Amino acid sequence: MVRVPLSAVDRERGAVLGRLLRQARGTRSMVQVAAAAGISVETLRKIETGRVPTPAFFTVAALAGAVGLTLDAIADGCVGRHDDGERPLAG
Repeated sequence: MVRVPLSAVDRERGAVLGRLLRQARGTRSMVQVAAAAGISVETLRKIETGRVPTPAFFTVAALAGAVGLTLDAIADGCVGRHDDGERPLAG
């Protein structure tokens, strides 16, 4: 199976996701948040720095719960909304 290269939009969304998670983590350490989410510290580091711009859904869901974000807040932050409240089409 050949993986399609990520677009610039995909990479930017990954960077935004990383910033959202880093901000929501606040003063908690990566170790604390990774343990709460059930993932490795290295995985969290890669997501926060944008090196894994498209993490698995369940990883994002676990991280959202660990840092107190809703999936809607993450989606709004990463995808944004048009002025009419509708989400733009992905990618």
